[in-house]
Amino acid sequence: MGTLHTKPLEEMLHDDLTNPEFVAGYLQTALEENGMEGFLVALRQVVKVNKGVREVAQELSVGRESLYKSLSENGNPGLSTINNVLNSVGIGIVFTPLPMSSSEDVSET
Repeated sequence: MGTLHTKPLEEMLHDDLTNPEFVAGYLQTALEENGMEGFLVALRQVVKVNKGVREVAQELSVGRESLYKSLSENGNPGLSTINNVLNSVGIGIVFTPLPMSSSEDVSET
């Protein structure tokens, strides 16, 4: 995947990215439409607009460069890191069941 250009998007969405309701939908859409790479870039945008990478890194007791790397399109953060970053900007993880195909039977174990 090529480099994702985010500067114009950040400028257009700056105010929206401070609204937790918008952020939740934005991150969900980024994950669904662009996979983990897109989600991480979107999460970095949210962090930068809300608190800044430096402040979140300090809260999480990690290096700023390490957090930047984790939140890059090539990052590979663990679930714990993602959860902590999300929590730092007021967002939580919610799990939902996936729709089942008609050939699947719930009663089978």
